[in-house]
Amino acid sequence: MFNGKTILITGGTGSLGQSLTRRLLSTRARTIRIFSRNEEKQLEMETEFNDSRLRFLLGDIRDLNRLDRAMEDVDIVFHAAALKHVPKIEYNPFEGIKTNVIGSQNVIDACLNQNVEVSVCIGTDKAVSPLNTYGATKLLMEKLFVTANNYLNKEKYRTRFLAVRYGNVVGSSGSVIPKFIEQIKSKKKITITDPKMTRFSITMDQALDLIIDVAVSGKESEIYVPKLKAYSIMDVKDTLFEILGKTGEEIVGIRPGEKLHEILINKDEIRSSWDLGDKYMIANPLKVESEIKKMHLGKIKKIDDMETYSSDNVEKLSKAELKKTIIESGLVNYN
Repeated sequence: MFNGKTILITGGTGSLGQSLTRRLLSTRARTIRIFSRNEEKQLEMETEFNDSRLRFLLGDIRDLNRLDRAMEDVDIVFHAAALKHVPKIEYNPFEGIKTNVIGSQNVIDACLNQNVEVSVCIGTDKAVSPLNTYGATKLLMEKLFVTANNYLNKEKYRTRFLAVRYGNVVGSSGSVIPKFIEQIKSKKKITITDPKMTRFSITMDQALDLIIDVAVSGKESEIYVPKLKAYSIMDVKDTLFEILGKTGEEIVGIRPGEKLHEILINKDEIRSSWDLGDKYMIANPLKVESEIKKMHLGKIKKIDDMETYSSDNVEKLSKAELKKTIIESGLVNYN
């Protein structure tokens, strides 16, 4: 699918954007455009990657005119740009809305203006029954992408709008495992919010596999969710103590806006959700069941064996699997 194509990644200098760029450079893509606001990160990335197929475009997704120009002759768009820091957006909600909601609408409009082939937005578990402003803005981003196809004149536009949704990538900045590692290395007690807490486990490679697969095989107006195992916060604690040494623990309580378990499909969404074998799909509720089955050649089935898709009701990683995941993430040196 990517051979000879021109690809644009919004937020391309972020951790996901850089990993996605590295993956796409292994294909025969013609050009990859990195669209972001941070000129310093663009310079660092340009030096590190040193590939003639890369183009670095300064711009903000709040600026539709700039997006229009950036997307000229683009075939595929991956929309990863967002304000993501929960407390900062809670304190500055207007800015979160301008970037995560209006900016996402600008991406959609630019895709339509330039007749892009496919556009995939990167969602988050925090969009599911959101408890904070960040989650609410990402929910609206998903809604915009899922419903964008409703407005298309199929004879005029070809764009397939799709969304992927998953939780924090293992080892991503701000996630629990790097935080615990930093505390242990500083000889501090690790701070546990609640011993019953669970989280889904997804590596960067798994996230990239999902994003690429959806861009290739996704139909339109759908949210795709990976099938994952989960881990308990106490198993993370025990595993890191085994690897790095025990420093003690302190229960600090759940922070405002934080959930005890990650939910990737809530109770109401289950009614529109389908099992595709290697992943789940939340269909546009406006589409009838026969139409969905026809689009996917009948290789799907309705989810009828769970009330929600949550990190507390899926298979858990064993401590051996968790240890292997942490070591392979490169977060610790272990011999």
